[in-house]
Amino acid sequence: MKKEKHKPHNHNPKKKNIIEVLGPVEDLESYVKADWWRHLFNANYLRTDGDVVSDESITSNEIDMFLEILSPGKSDCILDLCCGQGRHTIELAKRGYTNIVGMDRSHYLINKARTIKTSEGLNITFKEGDARKLPFPRDKFDYVLILGNSFGYFETMNDDYRVLNEVMRVLKPDGKVLIDITDGSYMKSNFEPRSWEWIDKNYFVCRERSLSKDDQRLISREVITHTKKGVIADQFYAERLYTAESIRELLDRCGFIDIEMEKELFTNSQRNQDLGMMGRRLILVGSADKVWTSVKEMTSVQNIAVMMGDPRKTDIIKPNNTFDEDDMYTINELKKALGKLKDYKFTYFDNHNMFIPELSKIKKFDLVFNLCDEGFNNEATKELHVPALLEMAQIPYTGGTPQCLSYCYDKSLVRGIAEEMDIPVPKAIFIKPEDTNFIELTISFPVIVKPNFGDSSFGITQDCVCYNIQALENAINIIREKFGYQHPILVEEFLVGKDISVGIIGNPPNSYTVLPIIEEDYSSLPPELPQICGYEAKWQPDSPYWKIKSIPADIPTDTERFLIASCIKLFERLSCRDYARFDWRLDYHKTPRLLEVNPNPGWCWDGHLAKMSKFAGLSYSEMLNKIIEAARERLSTV
Repeated sequence: MKKEKHKPHNHNPKKKNIIEVLGPVEDLESYVKADWWRHLFNANYLRTDGDVVSDESITSNEIDMFLEILSPGKSDCILDLCCGQGRHTIELAKRGYTNIVGMDRSHYLINKARTIKTSEGLNITFKEGDARKLPFPRDKFDYVLILGNSFGYFETMNDDYRVLNEVMRVLKPDGKVLIDITDGSYMKSNFEPRSWEWIDKNYFVCRERSLSKDDQRLISREVITHTKKGVIADQFYAERLYTAESIRELLDRCGFIDIEMEKELFTNSQRNQDLGMMGRRLILVGSADKVWTSVKEMTSVQNIAVMMGDPRKTDIIKPNNTFDEDDMYTINELKKALGKLKDYKFTYFDNHNMFIPELSKIKKFDLVFNLCDEGFNNEATKELHVPALLEMAQIPYTGGTPQCLSYCYDKSLVRGIAEEMDIPVPKAIFIKPEDTNFIELTISFPVIVKPNFGDSSFGITQDCVCYNIQALENAINIIREKFGYQHPILVEEFLVGKDISVGIIGNPPNSYTVLPIIEEDYSSLPPELPQICGYEAKWQPDSPYWKIKSIPADIPTDTERFLIASCIKLFERLSCRDYARFDWRLDYHKTPRLLEVNPNPGWCWDGHLAKMSKFAGLSYSEMLNKIIEAARERLSTV
């Protein structure tokens, strides 16, 4: 298993965020991106719509109405789909409802909801995910609520159909869906083409609106301005205009019965300003016309093979080249955690001499949980060989493909891909094996020396941070002696800012969770030691580095947003699957710079992915289950 790879990082000048502001545009629709909803729901959304979505009295009155219509029991299982910052979910919990789940696609809003939940001590589960592929089993919920005009954001009606099909799947027989949606007929004739309003003493927003060419969507533009900072957003979005008849037809098409338009909902703004799509809404309810799913259908994946490192073989990365008591404890913690997942039966394969002979046996399993991050025969360069064997045998498995693992094992290659994507990286020099004489240094001290190919911080110690030429030459020689002269070396500028990690479980762009971002806390480290999370921090308990802790990252919202967007792009570009971790460091100017990408990152109970998951309220078992479920979901769509 990998001890977490939290490596040193480096610095560069900070780019100033530049907002691209358009002048007058004739065709608003041409500027709307198909996935506009990925980026719109952030702090600006809470500002512009705060007169409704942050008004507790409005939320309370709406919940009064919904409860009167549905009359749910206090222990009924309720899903608040597209829950935003959780205003309705939280209000239900405050009223004593004990089995509530909120889910939304916005990482920002879900984090906001989790913060409120924690601060108020409420028993709510908040999940981040795509409404078109819900991460829940069949027949789970008594009620699904889609509130606050959170339906109709996708470019095609077919995607809305997919959402309601998923709602039908997760509802129990006779369960009910309640949809609170803009009155499309009214809005078509009564939308305001132009408006503007003060949000508060510092912000104001100007809006333009028009109908789409097919008259089916309302296109909106918002220009948000700060009195001192100037324009902070110029954004376009589109929402489908459903009439009572058209939404009823869609529900009927998805198999709902007893569809009724219960009420019309009118909202008042404390600012007495433009309410847009929230002003006049329809409340519809439908019942799920279905039977209980059979046990056989609900347990399509039951038998899982777990492929792991071989404790019988040497492992040069480990301090004594062998699996020690700590490693065996880690393996036992894994087995205990997986043992709590009652829907699965796990069988463990760790004898690498038998991997090939037993492929026919492994092929009978529904899924392989590939935790063999040591590599075939415990050789890190052969980590990709395990999924390659599985691919040749056509056995489904979790995690990265051979190609993905090969890409990410090469730090210089990942740097080049990141630069091509305009993602900042530290300045660096690539030293080839034939460069026996030291080449001219083109970056400033301090620098850090790393093997270009390496795993689990092997070879990266405090002595790799160099402040002069002599120390640099010594560090290069030590790495060459350890790894061999045939391997390249990377010399990077040593960054002095926060040491950051971002974890993703799932498969962007459709269904994934960004775990809480963490940073390394070096406060316990003696001041004379360089602040790195290298080999000593992961493998040497008697080192001062062993006391380093991971804590929730204290970074600005804009930095967090940039990190998440960049990691999602890298996840997709490098063909990561199911889970990955991305290591960054802030430079002197607090600009994030990518260090490396870790597909199949360390799965240990005390690893960085587990730490992030704990900050997200997930147990170790739940984290492992999310990885398995991500793979199952991915495979179900192939």
